[in-house]
Amino acid sequence: MSARVVVADDQSVVREGIVMLLGLLPGIEVIGSAKDGDEAVRLVAELAPDVVLMDLRMPRCDGVEATRRIRREYPGTQVVVLTTFADDDSLLTALRAGARGYLTKDAWGEEIVRAIEAVLSGEAGLSPTVQRRLVERVTAAPVPDVRDASAELPDGLTPREAEVLVLAAEGLSNPEIARSLHISKATVKTHINNLFAKTGVRDRAQAVRYAYVRGLARPSGSSVT
Repeated sequence: MSARVVVADDQSVVREGIVMLLGLLPGIEVIGSAKDGDEAVRLVAELAPDVVLMDLRMPRCDGVEATRRIRREYPGTQVVVLTTFADDDSLLTALRAGARGYLTKDAWGEEIVRAIEAVLSGEAGLSPTVQRRLVERVTAAPVPDVRDASAELPDGLTPREAEVLVLAAEGLSNPEIARSLHISKATVKTHINNLFAKTGVRDRAQAVRYAYVRGLARPSGSSVT
């Protein structure tokens, strides 16, 4: 792996420590550091890094807003949150803003490398602790019956679009979804394009994350209590 990284954190001691740590990790080149969200967005525009390691609580422009702007304006740059607290609200807010990874600042160097590798390959870069919190949050909420026309679905999704999304989140390919729903592969593709447009996701990995964050899908093996 070779990754060009920008670090954003308002505390200079913490920022410098992260930069120093990253400098010791294989395949990572730190090309800039920012003290707030505005500067992070500016550096992304100037340097086009592969990844931004983003603190959430910063003055002027916080990490969530900076993440939202970066993902909207510079989609070639991924964002991994690196923050002090893994509370549920900040986790979900950061993911909804477009962050692909979420780590706490006690993460080891190997965890950071794995998260960066994951987001660059289109996957989610979440630490085991954060994954557990996300699963607990998702499984604690009721899952709507997406086949029910009266079910309240997010972002104007139709029941059929939600069904396609849930099956994609379960790992089914387009042909497998078509067989499961007894529709053509072209129809599946149309539904996927429609749900991408409605939810604002850019690829299948984001769509899967959306399904879990919005409570449309559950991890396999979980149960409703």
